[in-house]
Amino acid sequence: MATQCLCLLLLTCLLALAASFPDVDIRNLYLLNGTMDDIMNAPPDSSQLDDGDGHVRQARDLAHHPPASHAPGWPKDCSEIPRGSHSGVYIIQPKGLHHLVVYCEMNVTHGGWTVIQRNQRDTPVTWAESWSTYKFGFGNVRTEYWLGTEYIHQIAKQKVYQVRFVIQDSADSFSFADYNLFSVEDESQGYRLRLGSYNGTAGDAMTSDNPNNMHDNMKFSTKDKDQDTYSKNCAYSYEGGWWYSSCYSVRLNYKGGLSWGSLCKGNCKSSMILIKPASYC
Repeated sequence: MATQCLCLLLLTCLLALAASFPDVDIRNLYLLNGTMDDIMNAPPDSSQLDDGDGHVRQARDLAHHPPASHAPGWPKDCSEIPRGSHSGVYIIQPKGLHHLVVYCEMNVTHGGWTVIQRNQRDTPVTWAESWSTYKFGFGNVRTEYWLGTEYIHQIAKQKVYQVRFVIQDSADSFSFADYNLFSVEDESQGYRLRLGSYNGTAGDAMTSDNPNNMHDNMKFSTKDKDQDTYSKNCAYSYEGGWWYSSCYSVRLNYKGGLSWGSLCKGNCKSSMILIKPASYC
């Protein structure tokens, strides 16, 4: 009897201790495809979520407190990660939203970039996905992935953002296209893309003068939701969701050779799209 009472008391104490730690709701934890050790700003005790085979057991109870360097809350995007930090997977919490895992690029142009897309020509990811899949993201946050159209919208509405497209061409050279403004309207507006002025070395393939190749000011289309200006469905025909017109100058969400304007037409090797708050003098 005494042993049973002791066990009951111990169980009660453990339950009370667990209840004292509020849940952290990470909705896109499936993008991690690995262990909690991959998260750069996860607290030390998050390793308890591993199931012993190196996989994440569940999304709740990831951490009972934010890292001390970001007290009293989590970073709202990668620009709030301290300078000098390593590139990698981090937890962020955009204003008014639940927690997300994202890849933060800390080495490119002073760092602080939130990676919203990354792809390679030989990717295992199938980019011909549905509207709902694009909405909440897919892939592997450490390799090739789409963060999620809804999450991109939520992050980019926090401040005035800029965007950088990084393109690897067929000769393995890297070029970039910067736009000093970047926003994505909400779902009711079709996640319409808004870009600012161009600067870079890749060429301005997103805001072409040709209305058939325009991507700026276009709504997002997927194989099951056609919002382009073409008589057919560009996303279905070209096997990947994007801000199409009729149909494209840029095709980055695709399994195979990628395209960016005249830089590489169907033979680009990789792409990466990064955003962070715009800087002003």
